Amino acid sequence: MRDAEVARSRAEAVQVRAVARFAALSEESRGVAAEVALTLATTEHRAQRMVAHAQALTTRLPATLAALDTGTIDAYKASKIVDATNPLSDEHATAVDAAMVGRLDGRNPSSIRRAAVRQVVAVDPDGHAERARKRRLERSVQLVHQDDAMSTLIADLPAETATAIYARVDRIAKTLRGGGETRTLEQLRADVFAELCLGHRTAETRTEVFVHVAATTLAGVDDHPAELPGHGPVSAWLARHLAARPGSVLRKVVTDPVTGTVLDLGRTRYRPPAALAEWVKVRDRECRMPGCHRPSHVSDIDHTDDWARGGKTSADNLTGLCRRHHRLKDLPGWRFATDNTGTLHITTPNGQHHHSRPEPLHPPADTPAPF
Repeated sequence: MRDAEVARSRAEAVQVRAVARFAALSEESRGVAAEVALTLATTEHRAQRMVAHAQALTTRLPATLAALDTGTIDAYKASKIVDATNPLSDEHATAVDAAMVGRLDGRNPSSIRRAAVRQVVAVDPDGHAERARKRRLERSVQLVHQDDAMSTLIADLPAETATAIYARVDRIAKTLRGGGETRTLEQLRADVFAELCLGHRTAETRTEVFVHVAATTLAGVDDHPAELPGHGPVSAWLARHLAARPGSVLRKVVTDPVTGTVLDLGRTRYRPPAALAEWVKVRDRECRMPGCHRPSHVSDIDHTDDWARGGKTSADNLTGLCRRHHRLKDLPGWRFATDNTGTLHITTPNGQHHHSRPEPLHPPADTPAPF
């Protein structure tokens, strides 16, 4: 399977260069996409995207194209870097491209997109903050009618608002399971969402969404991006705005400004006490399975080394896993272990090894915080 994937990716690199070369040789740029669409029997919309991506990869993103050449990534993964760097100048795009070297192998498309966005924030923090302000002005709700008496409701909302809405819906839906309830969790979420929108449900437990922000950023000393689990980085101005908003369901998690980490609380019982469980959730931010970005506050807290086999209920033996990957851990042949650096090591039934570690909120500081 892996060999076939590498061969396909290399073929896609050949096509990328051919599309870029064809566009460069064409006398009239307006007809390029139409001719590509006819040649490949695809839509003009897809052909336009192919041309734009080919031009970006062959001019602004040479390292990404090299990774496509070697089969490290495929064209779809490469498109995540192209899309993330689209708003940038050529200089900034090339800087992100260079920073992504060594960060691509073994990552799925969403993880590559998030890593690229982190680099975009690093090289162009002011531009990222301004784009965030503009995008918030474009919030909207759309109704798209589908077949079979169904419709899709699409809401483009600020990330913290959408995250809080989903967390609230998810929490209520999970409380309704059991007791003869026959609806699936997805059906429950849909029904709860409709009831909340229509005002048919008003009373439920409070929902909290964590926003991770460095103490120095919160104080206005620097502008390190904050982190919204499940979404990724958010601008410093937005983090300060959310932290100061009264009555918000968003809860700030202040991290060490030097290391970007949270301090251990330490406990030793089977079921983690609230303080320890909360610490693990804010430390991990998301499910620890590589490539899974489900927020940890809606995930399970699991003993990496099973309690029944001598595992301790301590921060270094507790891991946040979403329900799906928690259950995967218990299947025959899967092995999970942590080392003294906090890295989670995963061995699959076929002997493949993968690892994950929560990324610091920001790079370690060279100098101590000013307070």
